[in-house]
Amino acid sequence: MLEGVDHAWLRLGQAGRAFELLQEKNVAEVVMAGPVRRPTLAEMRPDWRTARFFARIGLKALGDDGLLSAVIGEFESEGFKVVGAHEVLGDLLALSGVWGSVQPDAQANSDVLRGIAVARGLGALDVGQSVVVQQGIVLGVEAVEGTDALLTRVGGLRRAGPGGVLVKLCKPGQDKRVDLPTVGPDTVRKAREAGLRGIAVEAGAAIVVDLDGMIREADRADLFVMGISP
Repeated sequence: MLEGVDHAWLRLGQAGRAFELLQEKNVAEVVMAGPVRRPTLAEMRPDWRTARFFARIGLKALGDDGLLSAVIGEFESEGFKVVGAHEVLGDLLALSGVWGSVQPDAQANSDVLRGIAVARGLGALDVGQSVVVQQGIVLGVEAVEGTDALLTRVGGLRRAGPGGVLVKLCKPGQDKRVDLPTVGPDTVRKAREAGLRGIAVEAGAAIVVDLDGMIREADRADLFVMGISP
């Protein structure tokens, strides 16, 4: 995939080398994209530049949003402009409304509203972006494990009756240049395996990878997918 593209592989603890490479290549703008498993400091093996960064930000490193905001500030202090993935991939942002042929019923809509309330509280604490609700019961919330692991976990917690829904929102006050909620066909497949019957993401603030493929998977699984404006 990277054949013919100038690139370098670095561990997260090599901030000093990363800045050197970007400056050597006269890079002016930086886009942060893709999932990252948050490592411990021991796993990171920080170089002096990274260690100095963590020493300065202190408790901000405890939450994902605080950490990412500090990282953006660090790039900007080095003279780079941080551009949001949504600015580059605007056509991939979630649209408002139901995307496929399956419509949520009254119970599903009620679960979505419950999920919005819980996700907002979760996000305000800078913990996660996703929650699964079934018939008003919160089956699981996302923390460091990520959405895929959350869906795997709630599969064993489902109750009898209509399946639950996955709700993914940006955190309140989140800098939308980093860590936008992302869904795609794999999300639908994992939701189906977990016994869910719907996915709701924040319209205009979530990235949808392969919308057509996601709709096909959802219609095949009799599962609704939709963009909401909480």
